[in-house]
Amino acid sequence: MPASPEIREAIRQGSWIRKMFEDGARLKSVQGPDNVFDFSLGNPYGAPPGELLEEMRRLLAASSEDLHRYMPNAGFPDVRKKIAASLTQSTGLPIEADHVIMTTGAAGALNVALRAILSPGDEVVVIAPYFAEYLFYIRNGGGVPVVAGSTDDFQMDMGTIRAALSDRTKAVILNTPNNPTGAVYPRDSLLALDALLAERERQTGKPVYVLSDEPYRKIVYPGFSFSPPAVSLRNTLVAYSHSKDLNVPGERIGYLAVSPRAADAGEISDAGVFCKRVLGFVNAPSLMQRAVAAVQDLKPDFPAYRSNRDALLATLTEAGFSVVPPGGAFYLFPRSPSGNEMEFVAAAREENILVVPGSGFGREGHFRIAFCVSPDTVTRSLPAWRRLGGKFFPGRRQGATR
Repeated sequence: MPASPEIREAIRQGSWIRKMFEDGARLKSVQGPDNVFDFSLGNPYGAPPGELLEEMRRLLAASSEDLHRYMPNAGFPDVRKKIAASLTQSTGLPIEADHVIMTTGAAGALNVALRAILSPGDEVVVIAPYFAEYLFYIRNGGGVPVVAGSTDDFQMDMGTIRAALSDRTKAVILNTPNNPTGAVYPRDSLLALDALLAERERQTGKPVYVLSDEPYRKIVYPGFSFSPPAVSLRNTLVAYSHSKDLNVPGERIGYLAVSPRAADAGEISDAGVFCKRVLGFVNAPSLMQRAVAAVQDLKPDFPAYRSNRDALLATLTEAGFSVVPPGGAFYLFPRSPSGNEMEFVAAAREENILVVPGSGFGREGHFRIAFCVSPDTVTRSLPAWRRLGGKFFPGRRQGATR
């Protein structure tokens, strides 16, 4: 048994997202890709913005030797300066380049941040439903994950968060807009959390940091708005990825930004740079650092996601499913109609629909739909969703199925 018991158990539990994605690849090879409706993975549809592609072409054509060489572990200073300026403009906080660390996506940023602040046995609160990898990231840093529940509409529940806090709590991970629910946390909730954490700090004499995971902050739908957690919460470390806003998940480019209001901000920034190196990340991709620096203030639009969201919401609601409209990101998290999510996931697969069970996100009895697919895929899937509705809600009149 060459693998450690911990890793063997982690593999056994696995990631439902990847399992369903791989199952989809097998199903497509049998049924044909146009006959399978794969909503399993948050893999953005469409090409990156033209402005980004043009900047990448320009950089490559310039053939600078420095483009492909090592740079400071924190990233190119001029790139970090541009990102700091963009964050200052969007938050009103005086963020300096020294508090920005270029990373291999938000996942890299979170791992670096957790390793920088955690001592063995420190606890980190996550709010269910949550991105499943959080639990592994916390353990990577020697921490202990503690799960707090959310409300029926997936908003923060201060009562359950309070109950999850202890003398060992070092951080809380927030994800707004949220994966897997699309929930967007309003400013009054963020301020309430700040008050709760300030109370805990007075009791223990130790700060509780907020790791704000924000890869979806630019994907927000009409009627909702993104409130930057760093504005409302003092001890905030921002993890960002350009995977979703620029449609480049395979390029792994993002950053960690330490709020100037955070306790010991300078020391945490220095620790983050060190941890990035010793964790083996070394530096973020050179070409992508340069490229994203040029489009920091780009305001992308997502009409395909809006139309996908609206079409699926209307069809699922009409079919009888219970689903909370998402305020952002590109996910729906309906309640499983049978109460048994695995039974529903299996029934959906019979219709060539691939979704992920909610237990993979710490919330049983639900399933996740990642609608970051082509509008044509959504349109072609609607009859299958209606047939599913007919199976689980037989007394309800369904729309056209052909």
